[in-house]
Amino acid sequence: MPQFNSDRAPRRIRSALMAGTAALAIVGTAAGTGLLNPEHAAAENVSAKVQPIQTYDFADLVEAVSPAVVSVEVEGRDAKMAMTDAPGMPDFKDLPEDHPFRRFFKDFEDQFGRGGPGSGPDARKGQPKGPKRMGQGSGFIISDDGYVVTNNHVAGEAEKITVTTKDGTEYEAKLIGTDPKTDLALLKIEADTDLPYVEFADAEARVGQWVVAVGNPFGLGGTVTAGIVSANGRDIGSGPYDDYIQIDAPVNRGNSGGPTFSVDGKVIGVNTAIFSPSGGNVGIAFAIPAEIAVPVIEELKATGAVSRGWLGVQIQPVSQDIADSLGLDKPEGAIIASILDTGPAGDSDIRSGDVILSVNGKPVEDARDLARKIGDLDPDDEAELVIWRDGDTVDLSVKLGAQPVEKQRVASLAPEQSSSGEVENDKLGLVFAPADEGGVRVTEVDPDGEAARKGLQAGDVIVEAGGADIKDPADLTKAVEKAEEKGRKAVLLRVKSGDSERFVALSLRKA
Repeated sequence: MPQFNSDRAPRRIRSALMAGTAALAIVGTAAGTGLLNPEHAAAENVSAKVQPIQTYDFADLVEAVSPAVVSVEVEGRDAKMAMTDAPGMPDFKDLPEDHPFRRFFKDFEDQFGRGGPGSGPDARKGQPKGPKRMGQGSGFIISDDGYVVTNNHVAGEAEKITVTTKDGTEYEAKLIGTDPKTDLALLKIEADTDLPYVEFADAEARVGQWVVAVGNPFGLGGTVTAGIVSANGRDIGSGPYDDYIQIDAPVNRGNSGGPTFSVDGKVIGVNTAIFSPSGGNVGIAFAIPAEIAVPVIEELKATGAVSRGWLGVQIQPVSQDIADSLGLDKPEGAIIASILDTGPAGDSDIRSGDVILSVNGKPVEDARDLARKIGDLDPDDEAELVIWRDGDTVDLSVKLGAQPVEKQRVASLAPEQSSSGEVENDKLGLVFAPADEGGVRVTEVDPDGEAARKGLQAGDVIVEAGGADIKDPADLTKAVEKAEEKGRKAVLLRVKSGDSERFVALSLRKA
């Protein structure tokens, strides 16, 4: 791969831009005199705004900030901890269940544990089961008294954390607190002298600006890469607080928790994830923006945890189909798919099917925006909501609760099906029958229909349609007819799949 020359390349870019600017300036003059296109004489020549790119040499920047960037080594027994970074038992998870290698290693682990003899269930009483697992990441010092920022997925489950500075000094670190939702963790190390540190940027990253990533890829120690900000506000599906900076500076495993710097030496983001089919760098990396990281780190420093407001609802975006089915002019806000019995919404007048349009006077763009707005409030705060219900807006005030610790839920996606009392509805492209637990169970889906394209499957249970509770197939038929009478283009269904619920808007087929 050709090497980037920081002295020559910017000059070539500058020359090309200056030449392009001059040429475009001529075109703009001609257009302004009506020689080219009189109808667009007032159009602005945006290329004329471009300033020649300055030549950047990152050596001074790197020399200044590197002492504050550290490697983070973790040790623990949690199964999620960096197993692929450590030597050990080979992974045969892709082999068929009846493959002899799979059976051999399963029997081996059952007898001895993954670490071999002495670590399995037959080990001496009092000995820990399983080997200690090692992992490595990056971090950076943010205060002279030794506070260190890294990722939750690097240090959150560690039993022992060792921080190593650029000069090779090792410190045993204490975990101050973690926030899994933003994947941030705060550590503390104790030193005899004040430590070099870096500070967060107070300005939002701009697409196209130069950035420098410093970290510990593959455990190699301090490594520097450079690139630009490729995009802002990236949602990679990791949670409701996704709002990542995308950069093209080469970032690899082990860079997690390290800083991304602007050219003035400020931290604009915390490196967190990469997009890679192979596990290596392909030029797409994601960093938590400073404006999200700073308040989280401050709260971790003060209390060791992050407290967020909580409504106690399941939400989803409002698509154009859902907007049409509810009589909304455009897709906006977030629709309530279900309400938890133990949450604040369960004690309020919020209903399933409501669309939350604003929180405390601020418009809600989509489901992710609603989660952020509620999460930014404190537990016990009053949230003033404007919701869309039955074709009109309603004002509600809800006292928020504290967001509970998440627990993993395993949902059964293979419920029993019954063919008795089946009803076919051509307008929906579904065949359904009564469900034992109430509602109607989908028993067949037209594979070429809209329902199939939107993910409905045999076994799903429809519990609501057009805002009406569904107890049997006759109720669903009536709900479809009522939607047609109102002139709706679609009918909104509330569907249960295992333990989760969601809304699906199905267009009504014409007879």
